[in-house]
Amino acid sequence: MPDRDTPHPQALTELPLFPLGTVLFPGALLPLQLFELRYLQMIGECERQGTGFGVVTLTQGREVHRPGAAAEQFEAMGTRVQIERIERPQPGLVMVWSRGVEKFRIEATQQRSDGLWLGRVELLPPEPAVQVPEDLQHLSAQMHKALTQLSEQPSVVPPWNEAWRLQDCSWLSNRWGELLPLPLQMKYRLFALQEPLMRLELVGDLVAPAGATEQQPVQKPPANS
Repeated sequence: MPDRDTPHPQALTELPLFPLGTVLFPGALLPLQLFELRYLQMIGECERQGTGFGVVTLTQGREVHRPGAAAEQFEAMGTRVQIERIERPQPGLVMVWSRGVEKFRIEATQQRSDGLWLGRVELLPPEPAVQVPEDLQHLSAQMHKALTQLSEQPSVVPPWNEAWRLQDCSWLSNRWGELLPLPLQMKYRLFALQEPLMRLELVGDLVAPAGATEQQPVQKPPANS
């Protein structure tokens, strides 16, 4: 009989996977334009079942599959998303706004006959709440300014649907990872860290206090698949 006090590993669950040439941090909004059959079917299934899907970062291949092209390969960690809005402006085109919820680690994958990837994933626990230290307070001030400017822009879905936790290392470092114009591999390294203070310290190395006004958030167009 198992010891009741022994912590059990995180349960595995199955998620449809959406490989993209980006890194989706928890809490971030992801707008998508979908026209590939595999993703139109995926969204229909998610809508009927009231479920989300997983976003993973491409390491090989393209977002839009082409006949004869190599199969997609992607990183071992990703983000489960929940769907916030769906629009169908014309036949064969679906606009989807999804929100990153939690990280997961892929344990196994398989590809359906329609090309959709499915993953057996371990959902990772939320990161601990860690107060932003005094020497990194400038990152909170700069992010407050950036978020205020972005929130004033018109949007079908608000970029952030929760209170700004500017004194929480996890939330703040995720927003910096989301908005800084960094190379994809560097973004993924920040994302994959499980220590929020370490992630924020790395961001602090990239964003000098004197250069605060030079850092401009990047507004990305919707991904196409």
